[in-house]
Amino acid sequence: MSDVDQAVPITRAAVRRLLAAARKADHAAPTGLRDGRLAVAVSGGADSLALAAAAAYVGPREDLTVHGLIVDHGLQSGSDDIAARTADVLRGLGLTAEVLTVRVDGPGGLEAAARRARYAALRTADTLVLLGHTRDDQAETVLLGLGRGSGPRSIAGMRPLDPPWGRPFLGLSRAITVAACARLGLEPWADPHNVNPRFTRVRLRSEVLPLLEDVLAGGVADALGRTAAQLQEDLDALDDWANRVIETYLTPGSTAISVEPLVDLPVAVRRRVLRGWLLAGGVRELTDPQLRAADELVGNWRGQGEVWLPGGLVVRRARGRLQLDRTDRSGDRVPNPPGQ
Repeated sequence: MSDVDQAVPITRAAVRRLLAAARKADHAAPTGLRDGRLAVAVSGGADSLALAAAAAYVGPREDLTVHGLIVDHGLQSGSDDIAARTADVLRGLGLTAEVLTVRVDGPGGLEAAARRARYAALRTADTLVLLGHTRDDQAETVLLGLGRGSGPRSIAGMRPLDPPWGRPFLGLSRAITVAACARLGLEPWADPHNVNPRFTRVRLRSEVLPLLEDVLAGGVADALGRTAAQLQEDLDALDDWANRVIETYLTPGSTAISVEPLVDLPVAVRRRVLRGWLLAGGVRELTDPQLRAADELVGNWRGQGEVWLPGGLVVRRARGRLQLDRTDRSGDRVPNPPGQ
């Protein structure tokens, strides 16, 4: 019997595994499950409907109340009716349901703006929110990261558990979710945006991935998913190493850090240490070129000048330390509080 034939139990098992992982990790990053609540984001498509159905089955058996969240982006005529119908479907599955209306605007294009608005609305659930991303979505995410050259974190894709988000279906194909809906008598909504070639992900899904599958004789989505999982393990190890350095050599809240313990660290670890220190010091939206420039003050010191950072901050090297200073509007440094 094929996986498609077993689609419903496969989706339910995936939700159980995610919930077990969330409970195990809950002591470090509370997810809300301790309060007996679980949320599911539902667009009305096959992936999220199959997820909602699986959560509706598993949740009560795990002593969880499951709440469905439908985000109405207002980008299409009749979107409010579609959201209302989806909410009715969720109630028919035994879930409570709520429609969250958002405004989509801001920089980065329609895709990015819609994503920001959607995630901001879903965060208001204040508990673990399950998302219906599948192995196919993961493959698209990895390809986007590769194409943009945005580093290993992007190529590592999405994590199954990344509180407040949970993605039980990252190991499942989209065919499984479609089959699960069919077997449960659920009729997914076909979002016209999902076939509109003006969106990058649509072209990846409809043009690039099929071509790669053809050229490489199949298995591309699986391979990209394995690549993401392997990179996540590597990133976790590097992050743990960097965190140990921070805990050993950095006083919480300090605007200075000694250069000596950083010089001989591998570059990948040292930049993580510096990134953590700078973000803790108030730097926002730190770019890769800015981080590399700050790292040059340690790894390639030639007496160069200070590095200007977002938020009116500068980092400079003096007397064997890196010092993070705030500047006023004229560009003059503002003294740090005593002891920092």
